[in-house]
Amino acid sequence: MRASRLEGKDLNIAIGLRQVWLGIGLVCAAAMASAACPPAGMNQAILEALKKVDWSIADDARRQGLALEMLDCLASSDPALRDELGFEALSHWMRARQLAPATLQSIRTALLPQLRPDAVDAAGFRQPFAALTLAEVSRVDRLQPFLSDAERAELLRIATAYVAAVRDYRGFDAKEGWRHGVAHGADLLLQLSLNPALDGEQLKTILAAIASQVMPPGEHFYVYGEGDRLMTPVFYIGRRGTIGAEEWSAWFAALSARRLKTDAATQASLAAKHNLSQFLLQLYASLKEGGTPEMQARMLPGVVAALKTLD
Repeated sequence: MRASRLEGKDLNIAIGLRQVWLGIGLVCAAAMASAACPPAGMNQAILEALKKVDWSIADDARRQGLALEMLDCLASSDPALRDELGFEALSHWMRARQLAPATLQSIRTALLPQLRPDAVDAAGFRQPFAALTLAEVSRVDRLQPFLSDAERAELLRIATAYVAAVRDYRGFDAKEGWRHGVAHGADLLLQLSLNPALDGEQLKTILAAIASQVMPPGEHFYVYGEGDRLMTPVFYIGRRGTIGAEEWSAWFAALSARRLKTDAATQASLAAKHNLSQFLLQLYASLKEGGTPEMQARMLPGVVAALKTLD
């Protein structure tokens, strides 16, 4: 416990800290038979107190157990429980390297089935936040590998299938918070694209999934930064240097060819033009500002040619 963080900062935290540890102990003592958020023996106030001390839990076993219990919060309809507490706690522990490989494996095996096409997610929160949490799992594996090649390939297969299958394009709601399935799926693909264990063919699988969502079917206009999130793994795949200039030009040409072209303006055609433009302009700016000369030589001709089709 870091007393200096508490001293003079928030007396309520100091007074209630003993209750926090007792609450965590109850969580780890009782096995949960059904989904619950907050976890058994806890409430939102206890979780918020833990957040104020940077999710610090000295007892390793208690931390591992609570991490698994917090998975239920990822499907909560309450944005504070889902995003600010549930996801943030899991992300913090993973980025601080405070979750054991066995715990990470349990998180992976619990969340992967939630991304399958037949998974039930009527409210639309469970799948996007499962994808976002798996992005954190993938980040840990990238920095400290713990997945086998087969497990990593399974994660890639399910992640790309999920991104291609997203049809819930809701982003932010003032009362319900974020869903953001496309963006969260793109974040998962980003972490996979950065992993040196993936080969060129696996990277092309990621590109195919991204291409399927640059211009979603129907009349949906991306307005929550989806183009930027989809662009980012493409940029970093380009940095890997496994795809040559001709292949990149062909990829961008195929992407622009998918846009519905018509002399008459329709919602669908305007949406496709808007979404493709958003994606390409973000990538163009990233390449010009942050791309190496080799990346620019390989990718910019295809990006510029695709942009010209939007005139």
